[in-house]
Amino acid sequence: MKKIGFIGAYDKTDLIIYVSKLLTMSGLKILLIDGTTLQKTRYTVPCITPSRCYITTYEDIDIAIGFDTLQEIQSYTGITQFEYDIMLLDIDNRDTYESFEMHTADKNYFVTAFDNYSLKKGLEIIGKDEEKRLMTKILFSRNMAKEEDEYLNFLSFYSSAQWSKEKIYFPFEAGDNSAIVENQRNARISFRDLTQSYKDGILEIISQIAPEIRIGDVKKLLKNI
Repeated sequence: MKKIGFIGAYDKTDLIIYVSKLLTMSGLKILLIDGTTLQKTRYTVPCITPSRCYITTYEDIDIAIGFDTLQEIQSYTGITQFEYDIMLLDIDNRDTYESFEMHTADKNYFVTAFDNYSLKKGLEIIGKDEEKRLMTKILFSRNMAKEEDEYLNFLSFYSSAQWSKEKIYFPFEAGDNSAIVENQRNARISFRDLTQSYKDGILEIISQIAPEIRIGDVKKLLKNI
């Protein structure tokens, strides 16, 4: 089972859900763990009987909410050996970064916009451990300016982040936000109204974490969702 982290203070829950949806439609079994402080999935993912911690299924994605460790999830399910192909973790604080042992992840993404809160709070999560952690940037930006990335590199100089050469850009588009809000209201996942650049970013993430999947096949799925 692969363990993939999405680290950062920037709101990335919907992005991870969309990635998860395409992975499940490609035949993989996915567990999404909401390890964020506000637990946004409590409010955006339908559940009949929510409790302090629970697992619900949404669009064929198993979503775990309110757990602090993998051991708690195993105890809740009574299963000591997970049968998932990929586990995606949404992390926005140092405590869950440590308790879910994100240093052992197969791949970690650092997701951020370029406002100071997203940048500085996100880097606090990674911390300043002696050992460097390889991370891939997912950057949400309106301008896609070189200076923005350089500023992130400057701020992260003393952090534990070792940046991968790969970068994934998501431009700010009002249409994407409207499509995401509409999906939340209708309790569904639809890609139809997302911009092509947003879809391209999702496809790039999938190609990195599940290279066995043919991206051409995923593109065909996108046209029908």
